[in-house]
Amino acid sequence: MSIAKTLFGLTADGREVFRYTIKNKRGASVSVLNLGGIIQSLMVPAADGTLTDVVLGYDGVADYERHTCYFGALIGRFGNRIGGSRFTLNGKEYALFANDQNGNHLHGGKEGFDKKLWAVEEGGDSLTLRYLSVDGEEGYPGNLSVTVTYRFSDDNELSIDYQAACDADTVLNLTNHAYFNLSGAGSGSVEDQELMLCAESYTAIDQYGLTVEQVVPVEKTPFDFREMKPIGRDIAADDEQLRFGLGYDHNFVLNPRQTMKRAAAARSAKTGILMEALTTQPGVQLYTGNVIPPHAGKDGRQYDARHGFCLETQHFPNSMACASFASPVLKKGEGYHEITAYCFKTI
Repeated sequence: MSIAKTLFGLTADGREVFRYTIKNKRGASVSVLNLGGIIQSLMVPAADGTLTDVVLGYDGVADYERHTCYFGALIGRFGNRIGGSRFTLNGKEYALFANDQNGNHLHGGKEGFDKKLWAVEEGGDSLTLRYLSVDGEEGYPGNLSVTVTYRFSDDNELSIDYQAACDADTVLNLTNHAYFNLSGAGSGSVEDQELMLCAESYTAIDQYGLTVEQVVPVEKTPFDFREMKPIGRDIAADDEQLRFGLGYDHNFVLNPRQTMKRAAAARSAKTGILMEALTTQPGVQLYTGNVIPPHAGKDGRQYDARHGFCLETQHFPNSMACASFASPVLKKGEGYHEITAYCFKTI
């Protein structure tokens, strides 16, 4: 196992962005930037042994600063949407930046964790990233200390360990926004790739993509991924929820919370790559890249709508406004700890 550190580029205001690459004994590797904790590359073997990059991203800092897809980035303080860009905690209302349609708050606001430079510590097979989000940043209360550890094993497992603590009550929902394409980044649509989700239900959204307090069984709907099926099989079905999301952009309710549980599996017949996702989180957002604009990504390869899919493990979106959902409140002095792992094999 080895870690290599190289200068990736400079931000628009002249700060250095470094790329850290963990390579295992099989030659597979993951590359992470100190900018946004971005997973910039994830090279895993295909069935024929060819190393294949399975995450969308860019070759330069300027592209990450210019585009708004959140490719591979750490998301915080709150992943997904908060309705009306406000929430009430301990009787006090907190106003957040409205950076999404209909005045909603998305992925931490104007300058979320995806745009921050994180401090990085190298371990034998891991990178530990640290960031202090000060009281009032993006409207959130409390000084929040966040630690995220990326670990990559010789068995081609990428784990992401999230830990945090705050000096005041706050709300928190950390995730990673990697876009996967198991046929290779820039290879085209993911609609023919197969997906399974360990979910009996999902949470509905409104016409603006905001999660509402309605849990819907997946049975006999286009949202039934309990058995492997092509991502695109039902994506164009006559379904209001699919119209609202322009495809899949929904939180799936994972089977009863355990210390660590299987959340999803996906595979590509073209490469023979199988990915399994495990998590301690109660939900996973399936996003099928519905609004990725046509543009060039890594190696000049063309990206477009549905050229990647996300499995964002999370607490439920808009959960401060939905009393029946598990609370995302992190109490003063208490610890936040969630783990997600993406395991790669071949079929």
